[in-house]
Amino acid sequence: MQAQLQELRRENAQLRQALERHPVVDQARGVLMAMSACRADEAWEVLVETSQHTNIKLRRVAQMVVASVAGAQLPQPVAAQLQASLSRFEARRKETDRLTS
Repeated sequence: MQAQLQELRRENAQLRQALERHPVVDQARGVLMAMSACRADEAWEVLVETSQHTNIKLRRVAQMVVASVAGAQLPQPVAAQLQASLSRFEARRKETDRLTS
């Protein structure tokens, strides 16, 4: 019984943490969607790729993207990876459009 209670407390803490991080990630997705006309799922993948390739936590990447709207400078590695990821999605979209037309 005690082990179950500890597990539930741990899970509850993880869920609370996820809820706190969610808004900034959604805002960053919106910024990317507006900047590059990508879809929500593509914007998510861009953030994930950028996080993985720069070894910066996803939430921190999202914070940087949101702050850039207010004029903050994106670190060069983050800006370069964002651009590379967005370019890949744009190329895939063009190829898909070409194949379906």
